[in-house]
Amino acid sequence: QVDLRESGGGSVQPGGSLTLSCQVSGYSLGSLCMTWFRQVPGQEREGVAAVDFGDGRKFYADSVKGRFISSRNNAERTAYLQMRSLNPEDTAMYYCAARQFCPATSWHLIEYYDYWGQGTQVNVSS
Repeated sequence: QVDLRESGGGSVQPGGSLTLSCQVSGYSLGSLCMTWFRQVPGQEREGVAAVDFGDGRKFYADSVKGRFISSRNNAERTAYLQMRSLNPEDTAMYYCAARQFCPATSWHLIEYYDYWGQGTQVNVSS
């Protein structure tokens, strides 16, 4: 049984930083693509960053490039999303999601993901 457990959300002031974690069980790491999505009420879920556990490739949405870093620790079976220079537009529920492999042109498409974490809320405000 595949399980994704997220942690690390919270409240932070603009310009601050947060790191999210997503620990995975029941999934082969060699083919795992872990992607972070976020969703604001009333809007579609947006893919923001991904990491391939097999070869380490990383992908980012333009909205977070240079501010967010996606990484993984295979020994811990955990993906991380380091978020820096946060602004109020980053406020959302953040989800990790798993699929096989990270295709360069469709990693951000929600319909290809088989497993989802429970979500963790990130609030950025002064």
